[in-house]
Amino acid sequence: MRAMLLDAPGKPLRLARLPVPHPAPGEVLVKVEACGVCRTDLHVVDRELPHPKLPLIPGHEIVGRIAALGEGVAHLQAGARVGIPWLGWTCGECSFCRSGKENLCERALFTGYTRDGGYAEFTVADARYCFPVAESYDAAAAAPLLCAGLIGYRSLRMAGSGRTLGIYGFGAAAHIVAQVAQHEGWRLFAFVKPGDEAALRFARALGAEWAGGSDETPPELLDAAIIYAPAGPLVPAALKAVAPGGRVVCAGIHMSDIPSFPYEILWRERSVHSVANLTRADGEAFLALAPEIPVVTTVETLRLEQANEALARLREGRLTGAAVLVME
Repeated sequence: MRAMLLDAPGKPLRLARLPVPHPAPGEVLVKVEACGVCRTDLHVVDRELPHPKLPLIPGHEIVGRIAALGEGVAHLQAGARVGIPWLGWTCGECSFCRSGKENLCERALFTGYTRDGGYAEFTVADARYCFPVAESYDAAAAAPLLCAGLIGYRSLRMAGSGRTLGIYGFGAAAHIVAQVAQHEGWRLFAFVKPGDEAALRFARALGAEWAGGSDETPPELLDAAIIYAPAGPLVPAALKAVAPGGRVVCAGIHMSDIPSFPYEILWRERSVHSVANLTRADGEAFLALAPEIPVVTTVETLRLEQANEALARLREGRLTGAAVLVME
């Protein structure tokens, strides 16, 4: 099979031909149709997430069909369409796993980081972490739902209840969560990189009633804010933008250092939360909800061998929506 391999962080991916993997007990072999290119992939490639499996096939927004079942897999069938997310394996034994918080399992393995991922024509996955994907989506349109969508959904749940929501960083996750939030009755306020007119237009097209630079003050205090951009200085900016009792949710797996800030902007029961991975309940709930809304993704498709180009465009901010690698 063809696959894009990371030999060492900081180096470009290389196209390789590898044997098709075999599913172990509890696993499935999936023929990949499409794999989204996520900012977390960039963090792995750019050395911002330490100790990846090497060599590594990146990619964790995977949509495909089951080609073979490993021993003991009874709840899935060959030919079924599934999505494979970032959280790829958990121990099932620790207190977090036993209480439905498997996203916090300290022995967890991650697709496209500590397990091989979807920048390839085939991949193997733990059957517990394969979710049904609606046939109403084509593969490329569905791929961003598997991380941008799932993390967006979890971060929205973390934001609590309210009416006004600020979104910092209007990329792949934001353009999905904006649709879910509006479906649930939130009013949207978008914060983009100062001077990024394309992002402003994109945010307004997706229903933001106000859109401005991340250095601007919204016209009213917000009930909650979600930060998707990996920039620590946005945390104190968002705290200033939320009302007393408001929440700031940091949705990324990696963020630059948060600068010190005066206690005054945290006081009056404002809070800061981080989001870690996803639970299976998140996956099942969101992937059932998305086609009902329906969530419409904005994607740019590239061939598998264009993975380095996709990563470069993401790194440089030259994407609208999400990049998706398609297998031909």
